[in-house]
Parts: sequence; structure tokens; C-alpha cells
Amino acid sequence: MDSLMMNIYFQNDVVTLSYDADQLLGVAVWNGFLSSSEFREAVEICLKMMDEHKLLLWLGDNRKLRAIRQADQDWFVEVALPRLVAGTLRRNASVLSDDLFNRMAVEQIIKRADNLGYMALKDFDNVAAAMDWLQEPLPSQASV
Repeated sequence: MDSLMMNIYFQNDVVTLSYDADQLLGVAVWNGFLSSSEFREAVEICLKMMDEHKLLLWLGDNRKLRAIRQADQDWFVEVALPRLVAGTLRRNASVLSDDLFNRMAVEQIIKRADNLGYMALKDFDNVAAAMDWLQEPLPSQASV
């Protein structure tokens, strides 16, 4: 990400959200265990940033993210995911958490996602591999 021009959009103790307007890339770097209000606020801000900047690419650096409560998983699937799918994102890369409970929660969310539309999801063990995938040319929507 060194060659990117990242602009900080939002930052607190549990998440840093940034974007590169030229690359249409958004990045969330998560840190620790989030309360329900912190989780939902952060996801709402992610969605707002995606919408405002018409982002096509997303990198979720979840390495330090801890477990996600069941109620927050339900909220994400029912409220946030439909908005995410209806948005502009075409590639969503996640760097997997070191926390087993977070990995299990994310797996459950993905299993419950009915239709991701044109958005491709892919998990990675490191940021470099995720960025390589994000920077590959996007297929046209007609060929998806």
C-alpha cells in the first residue's frame, strides 16, 4: 500500500478507515474487540465512505479483530450486507483474523449471504496478497 495515496476518513481506538480516491480503494484496519455500538457505528461509517467515494475495492485488515457477537452478525447480514451488495464494491478482500472466534463468525456471515451480486469476496493470510488481488483488472459486469 506504499504507493497509494491513502486519506484517513475515520479513526478511533478500534478501527481506522481510509481510502485512495484514484484507486477507488477503501481500507478498514480493525483492532480488538468491539462493543455492539462500536461495531455498528464502524460498519455504518464504512458504508458511508464506500457510497461517498464510489469505491470499487475494499480491504478489510481483520488480523487484530476479535469475536463478533451473534446479534451483530445478525444485524450485519440483515441490515449492512444488503446495502453493501447494492453499492459500488466489486472486490472485497479480507485479511483473516488471528482470532479463531472471529474467523468462525465471518464464516457464518458468508454462509448466510444469499446473493453477493457483482461483488467478489476473497480471504487472505496477508495484506500483500490481498492487495495483489485487488489490483488485478476488474472484469466487466457483462462477463461476471
